[in-house]
Amino acid sequence: MLLMIVGLALFFLIHLVPTAPEVRRSLIERMGEAPYKIFFAVVSAIGLALIIYGYAKLHVTPGKNPVIWSPPAGMRHATLLLMLLASILLAATYIPSRIRSAAKHPMLAAVKLWALAHLLVRGDLASMVLFGSFLAWAIFDRISVKQRAALGPLGEKTGGLGGDIAVLVVGVGFYVAMLLWGHARLIGIALVPGWN
Repeated sequence: MLLMIVGLALFFLIHLVPTAPEVRRSLIERMGEAPYKIFFAVVSAIGLALIIYGYAKLHVTPGKNPVIWSPPAGMRHATLLLMLLASILLAATYIPSRIRSAAKHPMLAAVKLWALAHLLVRGDLASMVLFGSFLAWAIFDRISVKQRAALGPLGEKTGGLGGDIAVLVVGVGFYVAMLLWGHARLIGIALVPGWN
């Protein structure tokens, strides 16, 4: 559990920097913009690696990850639907479209849906800490970007029907790939038995 918590702390601490514009500005002035971006990416990657490794280790170590509650089997359907929406929003983060404009900050909306979807079907302590942390961070960050009037990675770019179609194709394609193969290969849990 400690490795995962250290990873979460690193990941969220570095992601708190953009929510404090003065701190971010000060770091960029001292480091330069390119070194700051590299530092941000490296710390984020280390945090993410520790999260993934720590979480995986908890699932193979008996007695280290107690089950807090047993989710009803029907929650799986809600999770599958929420993950489809999250995949589409994730694609909208980087493709100018009306979907992206309507969502305003699709990456944060995708993270919230992803975390909530997994909280609905995972009742073990590690999952509750992991997904609960990401849900809380995404809510906090959404409030922060609204206060700072931050525009996200695409700035003010907008798109039309072509962008919407691209978002849907990429989002649904990513969802299907994760459903059939990706989740089993990356996470170790097959969502559709026989396809991995």
